[in-house]
Amino acid sequence: MCGFCGFIDINLEDKQTVLSQMMEKIVHRGPDSSGEFIDENVGLGFRRLSIIDLADGAQPLYNEDESLVLTFNGEIYNYQGIRKFLIDKGHVFKTQTDSEILLHGYEEFGTSLLSHLRGMFSFVIWDRRQKVLFGARDYFGIKPFYYYHEGSKFVYGSEIKSILEYPSIIKELNEEMLEQYLTFQYAPGRETFFNRIFKLPPAHFFLFKNNKMEINRYWEPEFNAMPDTFESYVNKIDETIKNSIEAHKISDVEVGCFLSSGVDSSYVASCFNGDKTFTVGFDNEEYNEISYAQELSKELGVEHFSKIITPEEYWDILPKVQYFMDEPLADPSSVALYFVSQLASKHVKVVLSGEGADELFGGYNIYKEPIDTAKYRNVPRWIRVFLAKIAKALPFNFRGKNFLIRCSKSIEERFIGNAYIFSPEERKVLLKNPTLASLPQVLTKKFYSKVQNKDDVTKMQYLDIHMWLAGDILLKADKMSMAHSLELRVPFLDKEVCKVATSLPLEYRVNEENTKVAMRAAANRNMPAAVANKKKLGFPVPIRIWLKEDKYYDIVRDYFISNAAKRYFHTKNLVQLLDEHRLGKVDNSRKIWTVFMFLIWYNQYFETN
Repeated sequence: MCGFCGFIDINLEDKQTVLSQMMEKIVHRGPDSSGEFIDENVGLGFRRLSIIDLADGAQPLYNEDESLVLTFNGEIYNYQGIRKFLIDKGHVFKTQTDSEILLHGYEEFGTSLLSHLRGMFSFVIWDRRQKVLFGARDYFGIKPFYYYHEGSKFVYGSEIKSILEYPSIIKELNEEMLEQYLTFQYAPGRETFFNRIFKLPPAHFFLFKNNKMEINRYWEPEFNAMPDTFESYVNKIDETIKNSIEAHKISDVEVGCFLSSGVDSSYVASCFNGDKTFTVGFDNEEYNEISYAQELSKELGVEHFSKIITPEEYWDILPKVQYFMDEPLADPSSVALYFVSQLASKHVKVVLSGEGADELFGGYNIYKEPIDTAKYRNVPRWIRVFLAKIAKALPFNFRGKNFLIRCSKSIEERFIGNAYIFSPEERKVLLKNPTLASLPQVLTKKFYSKVQNKDDVTKMQYLDIHMWLAGDILLKADKMSMAHSLELRVPFLDKEVCKVATSLPLEYRVNEENTKVAMRAAANRNMPAAVANKKKLGFPVPIRIWLKEDKYYDIVRDYFISNAAKRYFHTKNLVQLLDEHRLGKVDNSRKIWTVFMFLIWYNQYFETN
């Protein structure tokens, strides 16, 4: 919906100029209008993308006596019911916007307001009387929130680039995060790639008062399987998802829908009763979902818009993509998301998308691994460990080698999320100055500890909801859509949908034949069975092929021997990764891309004036 930024600083002199510079950096998030509040040591800035109450929804917003000031990014889908409740309690509203219920809700409930909300959001409320800043981020981390805190200085924003405009903040690379990124392909945890700039975690709120920041968690998903018939669960899923889609359509502007060939976006597109769908693809049958999207759109009777992305377009846009991302992200589909957002923004201001279904309903193929390997795991652990040691020691690869190694480890040891790019040993060999960065299992442990008594599939889902979903999937969804002033809404990531998904017995999520078992059955009721059961692609990108071509090999090689690369990496090892891939010895495409995206991002933030 929008973007915001601000600060609390007793020593800042030219507050107006600084706030304006910060706001200018996020104009893409809200090109329709701007607003600001400056009082004593506080500055709140806002950029608006008008979606609800187009005439009167400008921010900052104030309560009746203007003792509370709000800037808000997102949508509250149940705001009409909350608004009615608050009016009955005597609160006086000035607008019809969903934003205003946060002010009166805070007056009525305090921080407990958050438990009443259904939506995506990040916001701050400045209490002028108590001199307290209250801020929060939504349940899943759909909307971003970054901050810097040092002494009496607190600076925050929807994007890091606005925080970097603050005059006394020194831009420094967090080298420990570089090491973690090489493993995860995104920046995991609260830290960012910039020293002393942090992320507010999903489902957390903070209170900043007297130069102190207190952070608390207000919600978390709980997996508790409830026995019921398969048919009953399919009914619940279908009803709840349709209800969520309807809620996510609340808008005073037209709403469209992203559409790939997978079940998630197809389910949403089949139920949203809109007029426009959007997809992108490449001039290669293995990497093109356009024909599937066109076929479904035709059946649904909606207008479909598509675009073929040329290799030249894809590679040319990489620097801009990494700039908008704020932090490097090595997910190749983020670029496809950039182009489909660009396409949609020419026709609508809001789109629905299918993010979150895999994490909640058990959709990734990797979730089948504990089931597929269950029989072998019945072999005594000491035997499995012994066989794995032998397999590791052999100097050659053979079919089943990776199986033996992985199956000797517990789920906590082997699964850190959907991406595992460089092992800790590999990244230390690659880096010129390895840091004391924690092992990836140290970062995942705090999440695994909360579901230690659950089955392995549930553990994997729980971890992905807390790390992969926020760190990769939702990061690219927000940044790529907002780069084009487009609001992206995700109906699967709704707390009511989550309640149903987390109550599903394991066999209704994943079995030996399929993933998202019950959800696919629900989807089947609304679309052709061939689509509901189709293997997920999700805007696939042919980087593996491109990196073998002279033109793109040369581009990457230039980055791999650049001064920036020499500063952080053993460039001989980087070029070796590239050459081995080009010769077809091994598929190093994901590893190459991870380093390449970091170097492109680094050039944008540290070497470009």
